[in-house]
Amino acid sequence: MEKLQEELIREVKSIFSGHLESQAFRKTPERFAILEEIYKRSDHFDAEALYIHMKNQNYRVSRATVYNTLELLVNCDLVKKHQFGKNLAQYEKSYGYKQHDHLICVDCGKVLEFCDPRIQSIKDTMGDLLKFNILHHSLNLYGHCHGACEKSKAAMAVK
Repeated sequence: MEKLQEELIREVKSIFSGHLESQAFRKTPERFAILEEIYKRSDHFDAEALYIHMKNQNYRVSRATVYNTLELLVNCDLVKKHQFGKNLAQYEKSYGYKQHDHLICVDCGKVLEFCDPRIQSIKDTMGDLLKFNILHHSLNLYGHCHGACEKSKAAMAVK
């Protein structure tokens, strides 16, 4: 598994390097360190949490570098940016990962991923029916995580 992760990180670094060259941006060690940290993660994260993680790992990165690098990574499709109903944007790595959808707890903000092949079937059917070439989709379902979080427990107790 670790070898696959190293190979994936090499591949995304190569893609990012090409993107930076094509846009005439500098290839800095900080940008590549941010990319690598993102691809070592397996969760959704916000920019501030990534910045704090980088600082705790003794990387010399500024908050602005983290935010700017995230935007560059979104622009070259290596990272997806989500607005899950709050003002806070969350990110996740996207290269080499299958399409998936999200369940979002409106109480604690927890995000769960799921994949259901029936969604692909619906996309295909609707595309054929309406003569529409669907490139990608986003499905976010919002609710309460039923006792899985303290905020949800408190909200349910009030009802």
